[in-house]
Amino acid sequence: MARETSHLKRCSRRLSSSLCTLVVLFSASQAWAFKILTPADGATVQSGQTVTASVDLGADTAIVKVRYYWYGEQAETLVQQDDSDASIMPQQDKLADDKYSHKDSITGAPVVAVAALSSGFDQTPPFGGALKVPKDAVGPMRLLAVAEISRGRLGTRTVFDEVIVKVEPEAALQTIDFETDKPLQLGRAGQSSAFGHVDSMGKIFELPVVGEFADGVVRPIPTPSSGTSYQSSDSTVIKVLSDGMLQIVGNGKATLTVTNRGKQASLDINVTVNDEPNEPPMADAGPNKTVKAGTKVKLNGLKSRDPEGEALYYAWSQIRGSKVPLLDVNNAEASFLAPTVSEKRTYRFKLRVTDKKGADSLPAFVDVVVEP
Repeated sequence: MARETSHLKRCSRRLSSSLCTLVVLFSASQAWAFKILTPADGATVQSGQTVTASVDLGADTAIVKVRYYWYGEQAETLVQQDDSDASIMPQQDKLADDKYSHKDSITGAPVVAVAALSSGFDQTPPFGGALKVPKDAVGPMRLLAVAEISRGRLGTRTVFDEVIVKVEPEAALQTIDFETDKPLQLGRAGQSSAFGHVDSMGKIFELPVVGEFADGVVRPIPTPSSGTSYQSSDSTVIKVLSDGMLQIVGNGKATLTVTNRGKQASLDINVTVNDEPNEPPMADAGPNKTVKAGTKVKLNGLKSRDPEGEALYYAWSQIRGSKVPLLDVNNAEASFLAPTVSEKRTYRFKLRVTDKKGADSLPAFVDVVVEP
């Protein structure tokens, strides 16, 4: 309040007190919004460590509960921003602390939304408290705080804030390995291609890699952001792409070597796919945009293309921000209703496209900033 009082005193020399009060209140409302204070954005924390979570409620004085959720940096979200999609959450409590899961649309790994902490006014600090970092986490992690606001007879609404922290295990890495069949067989000679069923020329994929640490915990470490790098013995068979992704570019044999924290593991890969040339498609999620709360937002993937001119299959997903009901996720254009926010909030969406022969694109991303 000292800053606002000082502002009011300076202002009163030139304007009426009532007008100055309006100026100060406007300034305060612009600065006051629900915000995670600790852990801070960009902070480094340890796997399994207990940290203190705290938030600034800002102008949202009717908050009754805050729930905290951990996600991998690129994981798809499940926490619901509003109650317009009752099918996702139980009727009795749309932000319950129970566990909900589905499979990531790209990696096939389970995506779980379970509150790491649920806190009210009576906790210390209020709406915060002891928050445990997932013991199997490593690399960038998103911490999402969802606040439930009472609206009396109108029910509740939610607001959120999100930070990204870097998680480092305290224990040393002992061994790493591929979690897959060995040797890995990709494709079957002569089989006709079909979307989602057959490895084909140009297909882009990821391989699960895990590390066993000195504390006995096995942690997934498949991406460069977790310290992992890949090398192919024959880039005319398996080509290493960005973000730990791999591409089938020819038939034959290759050895893939993965390295993390000085440890290595190798995987022999045999590729036998239909040798019809096929270039992977390219996803285009459209330009970033800023919209007002309450407006219908359209995500545009129409500029995605396939070098051979084939029809594309689309897969939209959300990877940042509290969950919004996303419609038409398998169409070129997906849409959602921009939710109510306290101040500007960023929602990030991912688009992958696949051609008729089964070749996938690299992911494309688009940010939608929602303003009050």
